[in-house]
Amino acid sequence: MIVVLLFLFSILSYLVVRHSVAGITRTPPWLLWLVFMAPVFTLVVWSTQQATSGAPPTSPPGAILALFILCPLLYWMLIQWGRITPKPETAATESSADATDAAKVSASKVALRPIDKEEEATLKNCFPWSLFYLQNIEYRPQALICKGQLRGYPTLAYDTIRDNIESHFGDRFLVIFQEGNKGKPFFALVPNPRSQKQPLKALVNLKNTRPAVALGLFVTTLFTTTWVGTSQIAGISESALQAEPMLFLRGLPYAITLMVILGIHELGHYLMARRYRIQSTLPYFIPIPFFLGTFGAFIQLRSPVPNRRALFDVGLAGPLAGFIITLPLLVWGLAHSEVIALGEEASMLNFQAMDPSASVALTLLSKLALGSRLTAENAIALHPVAVAGCLGLVVTALNLMPVGQLDGGHIVHAMYGQKTGAIVGHVSRFLVLGLVAVHPELLIWAILLFFISAVDEPALNDVSQLDTRRDLWGLAALTILILIVLPAPSVLTTLLL
Repeated sequence: MIVVLLFLFSILSYLVVRHSVAGITRTPPWLLWLVFMAPVFTLVVWSTQQATSGAPPTSPPGAILALFILCPLLYWMLIQWGRITPKPETAATESSADATDAAKVSASKVALRPIDKEEEATLKNCFPWSLFYLQNIEYRPQALICKGQLRGYPTLAYDTIRDNIESHFGDRFLVIFQEGNKGKPFFALVPNPRSQKQPLKALVNLKNTRPAVALGLFVTTLFTTTWVGTSQIAGISESALQAEPMLFLRGLPYAITLMVILGIHELGHYLMARRYRIQSTLPYFIPIPFFLGTFGAFIQLRSPVPNRRALFDVGLAGPLAGFIITLPLLVWGLAHSEVIALGEEASMLNFQAMDPSASVALTLLSKLALGSRLTAENAIALHPVAVAGCLGLVVTALNLMPVGQLDGGHIVHAMYGQKTGAIVGHVSRFLVLGLVAVHPELLIWAILLFFISAVDEPALNDVSQLDTRRDLWGLAALTILILIVLPAPSVLTTLLL
């Protein structure tokens, strides 16, 4: 089983690495993948030797743990070593040339001008001087960069200028409002790939959501999660299933609970995207016939996010909805679980002996569900519903990690801006790696975070900030993350257990 998981993870990680470095570095993707997977391969080889030797289990040596710090650093250095830098434009060097030379330069840049002189004059009139004083327009291969001085409120400036541009140019351009390197806002007009195909603000077209695919994946995932619930959670053997096929239904409590949690999570994203008229697919489940029975679910946004407020709301809606539905299901499952003696094998994700003190949230919920039956010397043999509930907490925590295009990355980006969000993402990846010392079972997830880009994609209006209410909701999301991933302090366990 470990070999199969390692093989699948290797393929997935290679595809992620190849996609993330394409076009930004000359370093071969296979070399980057090999460097980053070296710690995992080394740990698997060491663990296999430990298992075959029959010796009592021990912690990995310091040299292996050091690889998890050194290899990501080497991975980053190799990317920088082969980084591709764009060729500087030579137009500026011709500024002192005579009229003839200037005409030649202008002719050579016709391909970079998606608008003519008349349209350029029209474009300039789209920028009211009282909101955004336009100083110059730069022509790039993929965009028109409009630089100037912001004089009004960012939201009012963006909405007014976008409406002006759409009234003159239709849906020909996507109007993007971003902060430059020095924090100075600028507008960028990018050719709209959906121009003349469908309006930018159109509601989701159900024909593009592929409901048949979503339904097929849902049914398949229901089968695979039921199989895992029957064979691994309920512990029913294949021979017993062959003798009595109806035992297969024993896996339904786990399967239905897990799929409800994952489905509500993605439905939160989907409904919030619909609210902002962002085109998206229906939730797609990912079935696998082992492990948890699924790799989760996802939706795909098919139109740009209009502003940071929408980015925040769409990012928060999923984990918040999933967390809310997880709480009562987990409490019910814990109340129907069995209290056993606490052993050395107890951990957060050991469902036969779950250590409630491994998480502040689990400590509080376990005490709420089990009352005086639970003490500091007890672990919990989880009911199938509680197993799915614990996984729901883990899924919520992983999605709230403030890294790149994870939900937490969207939230931090919306709260503090794209650049600050990227810095938080870089720091968070190393903090999660340090958390592996407390929760070794999170090692694979910690490694996977390094394959996710720390930079989130900007919204169309990526300058306007959030209101105080959303800032408070963002802090609440961070609090939920901390309560799930941090172990309960001794003061709390002494007080409650």
